[in-house]
Amino acid sequence: MYIHLGGEKIIRAAELVAIFDISIEQSSKLSKQFVAQARKRKDVEIIGEEEAKSIVVTENKIYYSPISSSTLKKRSHHFATS
Repeated sequence: MYIHLGGEKIIRAAELVAIFDISIEQSSKLSKQFVAQARKRKDVEIIGEEEAKSIVVTENKIYYSPISSSTLKKRSHHFATS
């Protein structure tokens, strides 16, 4: 199954590791370091031109999504239980 992350970006549900609200980037030193390392490796992708509302971590990449983390979690949970 697939999960739509916003814009034209779709990922395989099996690749999904975690979904976070964008606020975690400001409140967690560890998450800042994690994203900084991914940026150095060029493993970060910003989806669309809208303001990011969530951070989606997959096996190979980190996505900044304009869709809220709660909506993405509902989408991923729907596929996990199907």
